[in-house]
Amino acid sequence: MAFEIPKISYNGAIKEIPLGKEASRMIVGGETCYPFYLFEGDMPRPPKIAMEVYDAPPDDWPQAALEPFADVLQDPAAWAQKCVASYGAEMIALQLASTDPNTQDTPAEQAVEVTKKVAAAIEVPLIVWGSANLEKDTQVLKMIAEECAGENLILGPVEEGSYKALGAASLAYQHTIGASTPIDVNLAKQLNILLGNLGVPDERILVDPTVGSLGYGLEYCYSVMERDRMAALTQEDERLQFPIVCNLAKEVWKIKESKISEEEAPLLGDPSKRGVLLEAMTALLLLLAGADILIMRHPDAVQLIRGFVNELIAN
Repeated sequence: MAFEIPKISYNGAIKEIPLGKEASRMIVGGETCYPFYLFEGDMPRPPKIAMEVYDAPPDDWPQAALEPFADVLQDPAAWAQKCVASYGAEMIALQLASTDPNTQDTPAEQAVEVTKKVAAAIEVPLIVWGSANLEKDTQVLKMIAEECAGENLILGPVEEGSYKALGAASLAYQHTIGASTPIDVNLAKQLNILLGNLGVPDERILVDPTVGSLGYGLEYCYSVMERDRMAALTQEDERLQFPIVCNLAKEVWKIKESKISEEEAPLLGDPSKRGVLLEAMTALLLLLAGADILIMRHPDAVQLIRGFVNELIAN
């Protein structure tokens, strides 16, 4: 008797979310099975890779991360163009790190100007991510939403403390929400419910579950994302049936293993390769947990993940 692989029947599906400008619209989501379980359902679109661009030259990156962008670090628009033209980025994630009150505390008006320049320089969808300071992000992202009306930006992080102001701004000026909660499936569901009650349509919501790096709590992040997908696909929980965005690069490249020199830790090997492999391994695990959008940094890590995705889909 021929062996038959046991299969799970999925009753739910991940919502399809349109992103970006109308002329170059991209859709994410649509899965009807667990990640890459193509023998049980459909994954109509491979996960997308967004590459980071910072609003000011970073001062805490290791040399390995700086080298690919050495010629564009002073110009976020040129940086974004290079990521698309040279490294094949499918999306750009503008990190507004300099707005953080604990660092440079740059004003909202400056963030608006940088966002406008980057948006004008590219055709791919643009994610605009704040500094994770609730009060400042609310001020900055609200102003960006108004000044960039109609660009269909993805604005984040939108948290429980800011969802009313930023949800209303996304409705008024036609942007997508990156709903961010601290590594908890119930909190993620609750924020999606709150956004829905506010009137934000489902097609304008992405879920940011908050993630960590390999070796720094990734196994817990994986479990939360796994539970999210189980609830969405097998329990038909409509408030969890949203594509997932993982802002992983900044978590990977801030850990000591990606920064420490070979002289200080010879057993860790070549630092020019170490961070790349840490980023690629983190990204791969998040893909297997259900990520639809990966926010990445190093072009070599991007290339590795693109190869993994192609292999997983092909096989």
